[in-house]
Amino acid sequence: MKNVQEGLRTSCRWFVAAAAVISMVPVAHAAGVESTSAPAPKSIFASSAVTSPTSNLTYGEMNYGVSSSSSSVDATLDERASLGEGFNPNQPPPRRRTYGRPRYSDKWHNSDGSSKIAFEVGAGMAVPAGPMARYYTPSYKFSVGGGLNMNKAFGVLVQFDYDNFGLTGGNIANMYNQYNTLGYAPGTFDGLDANGHIWSFTLNPTISFQGSGRGGAYVVGGIGYARKVTNFTLPTSGTYCDYYYGYCYDYTSNQAFDTYKSGGITISGGLGLTYKLSSFSSQRLFVEARYAWMNTDRNANLFYAHNAERSGYFPIIAGIRW
Repeated sequence: MKNVQEGLRTSCRWFVAAAAVISMVPVAHAAGVESTSAPAPKSIFASSAVTSPTSNLTYGEMNYGVSSSSSSVDATLDERASLGEGFNPNQPPPRRRTYGRPRYSDKWHNSDGSSKIAFEVGAGMAVPAGPMARYYTPSYKFSVGGGLNMNKAFGVLVQFDYDNFGLTGGNIANMYNQYNTLGYAPGTFDGLDANGHIWSFTLNPTISFQGSGRGGAYVVGGIGYARKVTNFTLPTSGTYCDYYYGYCYDYTSNQAFDTYKSGGITISGGLGLTYKLSSFSSQRLFVEARYAWMNTDRNANLFYAHNAERSGYFPIIAGIRW
């Protein structure tokens, strides 16, 4: 029995000693005792050539914008300060500039963007009015003009107009009877015909009104000099030969044999409507109607006295202007 007790005591002593040795192993490792175990794997970011993605997350240092870091803010303030003298870094950033309608100031444009050059060309018809309508009939017309636009609302054009007219059948018949009283051979004035026209140069101030869209309107007036011409014609026969191709043919055409002219001051006024071809251009289609009046020299001694009478008519025209 005594031997058994002694064996148990010896076993307990070895157990306590072993436990003490085991408990001292971590302490020795922490104190710098070399371990004989395999070395831990190195990180791929341990090299100085490769940067860890978590090492810098500021926008400023990654060149993506302004950083919230103090160094980036300082760099931004320095850049702003270089824009001009007297810069206060405590001021807020400048506001972005807002752009409105373009403004021009050169030899081709006014300050409001309108073109300085005014131009128009058009064609239409001329309709006699008042006493003139008893002797003349409507016919074609055309005009062309150029000048200056002071701004979008006001311009001045120098305009040339050619207004053509026919003569009424009763007027031509009356002239036929008068020609036959002059002692010519019978049948000399058979086929009598006539035409007339008024050409003029006028100065035309124009006031324009442009709507919010492409449509617009304008008021126009004119004053200048006009010349009224009436031609009486007779059919003339002849023969034309082309010797290069070796043929000839007979022709008949009206040739003027009697012409009357008178001149005087002309004034006119009217309204027009416009439509812009583009929202960003100055070219506009237009249609215009005026009343024109011509004060001729009233030479009553003319064989055809109606050419010297005062004349009133309506020029109606369509075309393009800018």
